[in-house]
Amino acid sequence: MTGPKFAQRVLDIEISGIRKMFEAAGSDAINLGLGQPDFETPEHIKQAAIDAINEGFTAYTYGAGIQELREAVSSKFKRENNFSVSPDEVIVTSGASEALEIAIASLAGPGDEVMVANPCFVSYNALAGIMGGKVSSIPLADDLSIRPEDVVERITPKTKAFILNSPANPTGAVQSKSDMKAFAEIADDHNIALISDEVYEHFIYEGEHVSPASYSDNVITVNALSKTYSMTGWRLGYVAARSEYTEQMIKVHQYVQACANSIAQKAAVAALNGPMEPVIRMRDEFRQRRDILVKGLNSLGLECDLPKGAFYAFPRVRDSAEFAGTLISNGVIVVPGTAFGDRGEGYVRFSYATSRENIKRALQIMEDIL
Repeated sequence: MTGPKFAQRVLDIEISGIRKMFEAAGSDAINLGLGQPDFETPEHIKQAAIDAINEGFTAYTYGAGIQELREAVSSKFKRENNFSVSPDEVIVTSGASEALEIAIASLAGPGDEVMVANPCFVSYNALAGIMGGKVSSIPLADDLSIRPEDVVERITPKTKAFILNSPANPTGAVQSKSDMKAFAEIADDHNIALISDEVYEHFIYEGEHVSPASYSDNVITVNALSKTYSMTGWRLGYVAARSEYTEQMIKVHQYVQACANSIAQKAAVAALNGPMEPVIRMRDEFRQRRDILVKGLNSLGLECDLPKGAFYAFPRVRDSAEFAGTLISNGVIVVPGTAFGDRGEGYVRFSYATSRENIKRALQIMEDIL
């Protein structure tokens, strides 16, 4: 056989650095590497899923999602995010991961450019590459946010989209309202799409969440139930945009997924229409954990700014891989900053989506070995 057996765009992809770190340690390790809330899914959401099963709601659904869920998403955007989309402009997906996939697939082809922060969530680079696109890196400011002027400087005739993630993974940075408005204006001025990944929107401790779709029609908003309602394994997300975008995204969705899980869709209706008290309790607990972790890291001599959102701390270290490897070999899983891009060198990501006890144990281990 001549030539490579596999597609080069897939050969160029590496296994996620997060997954590597998770699988490298033993089952008794303290996991500060995985971004998964350690709370139970709220009872009223679980009950809605049980009811769906008992009622036999286990067949395929309409491709874009059941009507009542898309109506709930539409209402949520108007109520919480200050913009309006019709239920027909919503696609229910298998988590935010699929939402990102169909958004990028609808925009980027071979040679097209997608701008992303560097460092950024691991999926952005990989998905752009799978579609044959090229990634254009946006450096972060000293406060780990993205500056509008850095986006403008990197726009070329091949630029199809740029991705924002606020609150951000891996940094915990939260973009300001003025920046979000500026990003929306950039999308309009240059006629490119802004993909706004808002999965951590309810976990903000300083500042406020602002959806750029409240300023522009050139925004594709990606979100999920996973983080907000501690429903990571339910695999239920959604994407919303003007019909000119969703008409293209639904084409990809129908072949890669057909429809999202029917039972999880019923549970999502209960989540979006239900009480927010469980989410508020999670947010308040995450804030307490953040304060414990950051205070402990700084006391150990690691320079760590107080993250404004999500549930990640991103302290500075001398050598990302060496530092992470040392901790992992001593039973504390963290992720080197290089897993999120080459400009992540000199940082390590800590997740505080675990108990206070685990955080304190990890800090004690670090004190012993550092």
